[in-house]
Order: sequence, then C-alpha cells, then structure tokens
Amino acid sequence: MRLKPIRLVVTLALVILTTPLAINAQPPATMSRIGVLHGGSLTPERAHRQQAFQQGLRDLGWVEGHNIVIEYRYAEGKVERLPDLAAELISLNMQVLVVDGTAGAEAAQHVTRTVPIVMLWGTDPVEGGLVASLARPGGNITGLAGPSGEFTGKQLQLLQEVVPKLSRVAVLWNPPLHAHALSLKALESVARSVGIQVQPVAVHSPDDFEGAFAAMHAGQAEALIVFASALHSLHVRRLADLALTSRLPAITRERRFAEGGLLMAYGQSQREIFLRAATYVDKILKGAKPADLPVEQPMKFEFVLNLKTAKALGITVPPSLLLLADEVIQ
Repeated sequence: MRLKPIRLVVTLALVILTTPLAINAQPPATMSRIGVLHGGSLTPERAHRQQAFQQGLRDLGWVEGHNIVIEYRYAEGKVERLPDLAAELISLNMQVLVVDGTAGAEAAQHVTRTVPIVMLWGTDPVEGGLVASLARPGGNITGLAGPSGEFTGKQLQLLQEVVPKLSRVAVLWNPPLHAHALSLKALESVARSVGIQVQPVAVHSPDDFEGAFAAMHAGQAEALIVFASALHSLHVRRLADLALTSRLPAITRERRFAEGGLLMAYGQSQREIFLRAATYVDKILKGAKPADLPVEQPMKFEFVLNLKTAKALGITVPPSLLLLADEVIQ
C-alpha cells in the first residue's frame, strides 16, 4: 500500500526534471529569417561590419538565436556567383534579404520580386532601374543609395589638392559591374567640367592588375581613382603596392584601402551603413513594405589620409588637407 505514494513522488520528480529540458530544446515559435549576401569574402573587416549590423538589430530588439536567424553567403569576389547565392537564400524562406552593393541587389531582384531586399550602397538605384524613385521605391527594394556625381567630384577635388596641375586621372573599374559603369559616367561628366581627362582601365581578375598599371603608365596618368568592388577589396595591399610602385596618388571610398596603403579614402562610414541597414530590416520585419520606405542617401562622409604613403610618394600634403582629414595614418 505504501508503494503507490513513492511511485507517485518518483513520477512527479521525473516530470519536474525533464520538462525544463524539453522546453529549452524547442526553438522559439516566431523566428524571423534574414539572409545577408556579400560579394566579397569573410575578412576581419567584413566581420566587423557584420557585428555592427547585429548590434544594430540587438538595439532594436532582434537577437540572433532568440527571435531571428541570419544566414550569410559570400561570392568571394566572383560576381557571377551572386544570382545562385541569392536563389539559395530565397529557397531558405528568408523574410528579408540584405545585399551589399548594386550587383547583389540586381542579382537578388532577378531572383525575387516579392521578398523584401535591403541594399547597401546601391549606386544610382533610380537610373539603374532598381527603384522607381528614392522617395517611393515602388517595388521590393529599398535601403541606402551610393555615390552621386557630387561624390566623384569631391574625390577629384581631393586629388587636385595633392596634384595641383592634375590633367589626367586613371580609373580602375570592373566592366561586369553595372554600378561601375554608372559611376564612370558620372565621373567623366564631372572631370570634363574641370578640364581633367579620364583614363578608364578595366580589370576582370587579379591577373589583370599588373597590365592595368602598365596601361596607366603608358597613358601618363597622374593620379588614380579605384572604384570599390569585392574584387578590389580582396587585394587591397597588392593594389596599394602597385600604386606606390607606379608613383600614383590614389583615392577610393573605403577606409580600409587607405589603411592598406592607398593615399586617401573618402566615403561613408561602412559601420554606419550597416547600422542603418538594421533599421530597415526592423521596419520590414514589423510589417513595413519596401515600396513605401524611402531610399536614404549618404549624408556624412569620412576622409582618411595615409601620410606614410604621401611621404613615400614624395608628396607634400597641404595643411588644409590635414585639417580636413577625419583620420591621418602616420
């Protein structure tokens, strides 16, 4: 007769011990899925940006593993891989895609016209056909717009500060990237207005770099603008060394190029871009439609100057330029 209470106690104890484990083993009922598509690879700099994105989401109440899942895909600098990677993310039932650059946005839009897409640094998205207008995108893409003609004009102005009689500037670009074609068009327009000739030098792979700089030398280029791309980002040090060997003061938009040895970088803070991307994702996950979310244009830029490179090039940097710099690398 006394065995029944004992058996009951044991049974209750087992229920108490096992129930919390069973609950903990269950994933949250409402996990939102976010896909992130990069044209480059997972470098330390890229990881830093992703941390900024994740921090931005956490500040808005979205915690990975708690109420969101983030899937990352990297094209490793190969533009042709972007459509397949975008399709792979779509097949995993993402609620929103975050894509880095115009090429990623184009690839994602080709795959889906329904899943919301947040683009980062989309070069002239209106002319590129990604959105109907900045104020009313009208489709499934929104996010942050990239540089305008005014931006390229500022890069030319900075080069003129270190090369006062600048008359010919080379541009390193990737023809497969529609964004580069748009940027080149804007740059040529600005350059004509100030009497500077532009020498476009195309590269498709790292094997083209040496030949590209040889072409710049043959064309008597006096300075260089490097259009940012996944391909170029994977070879920052190599490009910096080639620019130094060729005696070319160079500028691009991402600070890591200046940190890696190019003379200057002028562009929007990459950390700020990824923090802003988090606000778009937050709004979309809460029910907002990309068609109704205005595309933002960069308002604040940072200027990084590598004084060590300037000295190696034999350039005397004007004091006014030193004062203008947000950061000077000694």
